[in-house]
Order: sequence, then structure tokens, then C-alpha cells
Amino acid sequence: MHGRPRKAPKPEEAAASAVKAANLRSLQAQFLHNHHNKTYTKEALDVSAKLLEINPEVYTAWNYRRLAVEHNLSQSESDPDSVKSILSEELRVVESALRQNFKSYGAWHHRKWVLTKGHSSIDQELRLLDKFQKADSRNFHAWNYRRFIAALMNKSDEEELKYTTDMINSNFSNYSAWHNRSILLSHLLGKRVQGFFPKEKVLTEEYELVHQALFTDPDDQSGWFYHIWLLDQTIKSDAPFLISSWPAHGFDLIVSVDKSPDGRASSPFTSFHSDTGTFPLILYFSQAVEGVNSSTITVESMLNSTNDLIWRPLSTNNSGTAQAWATNLNFPNVKLHSLETYPVKVSLGHSQGITSSSGFHYSHPSQFAFTVCVRPPNSEHGERQGVENILWRDENFHIYGTHFQESIPVVSFDQLSIKEDPEPTASNWHVQTIANEIALFRELLSEIDCKIGKLTLARLLMAHDTMMLYNSPNAYKVVHSEEVLELYRGLMKLDPSHSRYYKDEHSLVLFLQVTSSRESLLKHCCHYRDSTSTNIGGHICLRLNNLSLSRIGSVEQLLWVQMLDLSHNELQSIEGLEAMQLLSCLNLSNNKLSSCTALEPLRRLKSLKVLDISYNEIGAHSIDTTRYLCSSPLSHTFGGDWSFDDIVIDDVKVRNYWEAFVIFSGLNLTQLEVVGNAITDEKFKSFLVKVMPTLKWLDSEELH
Repeated sequence: MHGRPRKAPKPEEAAASAVKAANLRSLQAQFLHNHHNKTYTKEALDVSAKLLEINPEVYTAWNYRRLAVEHNLSQSESDPDSVKSILSEELRVVESALRQNFKSYGAWHHRKWVLTKGHSSIDQELRLLDKFQKADSRNFHAWNYRRFIAALMNKSDEEELKYTTDMINSNFSNYSAWHNRSILLSHLLGKRVQGFFPKEKVLTEEYELVHQALFTDPDDQSGWFYHIWLLDQTIKSDAPFLISSWPAHGFDLIVSVDKSPDGRASSPFTSFHSDTGTFPLILYFSQAVEGVNSSTITVESMLNSTNDLIWRPLSTNNSGTAQAWATNLNFPNVKLHSLETYPVKVSLGHSQGITSSSGFHYSHPSQFAFTVCVRPPNSEHGERQGVENILWRDENFHIYGTHFQESIPVVSFDQLSIKEDPEPTASNWHVQTIANEIALFRELLSEIDCKIGKLTLARLLMAHDTMMLYNSPNAYKVVHSEEVLELYRGLMKLDPSHSRYYKDEHSLVLFLQVTSSRESLLKHCCHYRDSTSTNIGGHICLRLNNLSLSRIGSVEQLLWVQMLDLSHNELQSIEGLEAMQLLSCLNLSNNKLSSCTALEPLRRLKSLKVLDISYNEIGAHSIDTTRYLCSSPLSHTFGGDWSFDDIVIDDVKVRNYWEAFVIFSGLNLTQLEVVGNAITDEKFKSFLVKVMPTLKWLDSEELH
């Protein structure tokens, strides 16, 4: 275990093991007989005690003893001495079991259960803990139990914090002590206990403490994990705030029920086509929140009444919390050739109700406004316009250059984000602290080659850029991204066993680099025009293909995107796309998507019409690690009235393709590419055609 080779046992050791195994089998047989017959005599309990003293991991034996205790207590309720004797015996059995294995989950859990009965003294528990923590000061079972005992004894967080300080000073290589310290400080900072406010003063002292551990032995990782927690406390605001929306503040939104009839490319930022007569309003928060509804969000417009709006979380976990929330506003009922604009003002934070998963309220009132102009439908254009086949060929994409500028309204990039004036994202202390940490770790890495030091430096550099970008989106340019990308490339080579994590982080940095400014974003924007198409309208496509991306990030800056090319990357998940409610055309071809359930975020994209998932790995893996996360019968989130055995489409039972049915049956696709996946055969394609009656093109063939 843990890389240590096993040694062949000596003959006498093998003989002793055989005797022990025979004894264990005999005890187990007796114990199971007693358990089956609900025998709770002293002799029966002695058998289970002997079994647990040899092997504390027999969970059934602990469950049996709980049943026995409950039974015997019910017979002795009128005798306090008898009750105390029964529970004291349980504590003795647990202590004996812990001497055999002081990391036994079952033993520690049973001891907690006994103490919750309330008839046992807890005075000696801390002494017992000291004994076990001297044997292994990092034993997280003992630390968890200590928190339980401290709560029973009403010990203050300050006292327990001092204990962690003593343990760290004794030996800083103690993951559990650092972890317990983070829990205690979270409580103290959250309650603003005297001596633990302001937060900046406390965190500064904690940085000084952890530096002693990091610079004494950089190869010991226990302190590094605490440093990660400190970094998180430094860069994150407790209360959630709004960081992006669509439409954005100051937008002059143009909506239409048909596509651009005049041959000009529409602005990728300010126009939207919909055949449903509605357009989405999207709010993107700094962290996952709940409580977004018509009571906490006020929308003032002639388009809808606030009370008519139904807000939905854009998340795949069905938890009711999400970073992104959306509702739909109706198009104004306009007459032909009408060019009237309609103002919309959105306000939030004026009443409590929006809260983060950690319980903090959205507490800074804010608002943004935009206008809506509806382009009247062109009846002639509508008659001649058919459903065109989108061809994702390089020759059909033209760099979004200066020759398009006259027909595209210029939008200031800072309009894509909402800046909170009441409380700046990054105060001077936060920025200076991160800058100091960067300088320290640059110095450390100049002297030693430390893997986790490089990882920490990468995190610090990105934290600095992110804070500055959100604080001054129009003035600050991301300056550390190339250095961070190089650090992650080096870590992939240095530590190949964790290369997937480094690659994911590398991808997030690339996304931030691309979306950090208008100039960098426009380099990836292309005008789509198929020379063979009869459709004189155009599309603006954000092309992030061939970038070796393995994870999607910076979605808050991409809410405006309607056509997205993520082909020829290394994506195994598309988590995050669910927030991009305007997406109508999406290319995910030549990635590493291994199952239909990996496409779960697409179920939230009601505007999606064109999808290319060709040449992935769907159906190539016998084990699907995402199927229990997807809304499905297996996760009990798809509805209990579904019986897939009863649904047959063209002699194919839906149960054979239930993952595909769950994903695709709710989509309104007109074009789908699935060629090149292991699952794709004629039967599967026929199934897809039946499941999606709106489909007009399948694998570049027009359906009739």
C-alpha cells in the first residue's frame, strides 16, 4: 500500500495468521447468529466486543451493539446506575477498538453516538484525544471528534484556535491542524469576534504564520493547503455580487423574428434573433446564489410585468442555486416599420432574499438599464428563407476585421461586465497582499525547484489579474497570463500524474486571456458566410478551436455569443455552457466527450438549433462516469412516471438509448452532426430523427 512492496510472510507468521483467521471466523459466525436472533445477553455482547477488538471495521457489529444498547436501556430506564454501566461498557469497547485501529470510522462514530445519549461524563474525552493525537497528530478522525467534544463542552473557538497553534508550533507538518484552524477562523471571522476584526489584520498574521512553515520545508505540503485557503479568503468577497448580464448595461438591443435581411453582419453584442417572440435576460453572479425571483429582482419595462417573470437557475445540479439565472422577456407588439425603442431597467439588492450557499446576502443595491428595439419582420425574406445547413469549414469563416466596422456598432468592452461601485472588488490591502505573496514566491522559486510553489505562484498571478480586471475592466490589461500558461505547461511535464488538473487550469487562463479585452476577443471573432448558401444573412462566430482546451471558463464574458466553435479541443465536459442562453449554433466536434450525458448542459439552451458533436468518443466507453450526475431515472430527477420499457420508436426501445433520449428529446435542433462516434449507426440515427421532429439536417444530409 502507498508504494510499499509487500514482503512474503515467514512460516511462523503465516501460521499465526491462519490461527487468527480461524478465530475471527468463529467469532463472526457466533456474532451473526446472535444478531439474526436478536440476542442481546451479556454473553452475546462479549462476543461482539471480542470481534471488534480484533477487527474494528466490522460495521455490522457496531450496528448490532447500538440495537443491543437501545434494547437494554429500555429494560433499565428506572435504574440510573444500570444505564450508566451500559454506556460505560460501550465507551470501554470503543477505546479497545481504537487501540487496534485509531482511524476506525465505525469506532469513532459509535463513541459519538454513546455520548449523545447524555448519561456519560465527557471530562476524560480530551485526555483520550491527547493520547491518540500523540500517536498520530494528523489523525483527522481524532480532530473531527475533538470538534464534536469541544461543542459538547462549550469550549470557545478562541480556545480551540490556541490548541491548533500549539500543535502547529510543535510540528507544522499537520494537515488536520491547519484544516481545523481554517474552520475555526471561518467561524470567528464570520461572527466578527473581538480580536478577529478587521479581517485584513487577522489574515495578515495568518500569512506570517504559514510562511514560517512554507519556507522552513517547502516540500512539506500541509502548510501549502492552508495557504490556498488564505488566498481564497483574500480574493473572494463574502457577499455575492453581480458581475455580468445580458443584455448589458447601456445596450441598445435589436431583436427580430427573422434573420438579418439586409446582408449585413449583425453585431455580436447587441442583436438577437428569436422565432419564439421572447428574448432572455441573464444575470451572472460572482458565486452560486438562490432566491432570485420576482420579489428580489425588479424589472421595469413595458415588455413584461415583474410579477409575470419566472426566473430559473442555469445549473445542471438541480440544487436551486446557480451563478447564472435567466428569465424571458416578450417582444413588444410592433407594427410594420416601427422603430420605437423600449427602455428596460433591472434592479436588485434592494430587498434581502438573494443569498449565497454560505449564507451571505446580496447586500449592495445595484441596477442596470438597456433599451430594446424590434426590427419588424420582412415577409418577403421570410418566404424565401429556408433552413440552411451550417458548414464548419475554415473557408467559410472570415476574420472579423476593419472592413466590417462600419456596419457593426462599436461596443465598449466594459459594458460586458457590471462593475459594483458600492464595494470595489479589490481594495488596496487585497491587491498589495497578493503582490507581496507573488514577490515572496518568486524569491523562493529562484532558490529551489518546488512543484507546489510553482502552482501557488500561478494561482497568485491569476488572482492578481482577475482582481484588477474586475476592478478596472476598461483600464487594466491582463499582464501575467503568458507567464501562468508557461508555469502550467512546465507543471504538466514535471508532474504528469496530475496533468489533467494542470491542463484544466491552463484552459481557464486561456479563456481569461481571450475574453479580457475587446482586442483579444475580436481576434477570435469571425464572420460566417457560405458562398454556396442562398441565405443572404450572416453570423458572427466566436472561434476557440484548436486551442487544446479541456475546460470551459470565463462564461460571464460570453453571454452574448450566438455561434461558438469549440472544435478540435480536448473537452470531456461542457459545464458552463448552460449559461450561454443565446447560443444557436455550437460546434463540439473532435473533442473527447465520452457519452450523451456529458451533453447535459445543452438541455438548458432553448435557442440551440445547430449542433455538431461529430468525431467524439460517445459510445466508446463502457463505463460512463457522468450518467448519475445527469438528470435521469438513475438520479431520480427525470420524473418518476417515466417507463422507458414502454416507449418504442421504430422497433427500438428507448431504454437502449435513454441517455440520448433524455438529452435530445428536449432540444429543438434543425441540424445535427453525430458521425464519427462509436454509438452512431443507422438505427441510432433513425432514433434521433424520431426523437427530434424539428431536425432538417443530419450528418450533412437533408431530411425529407
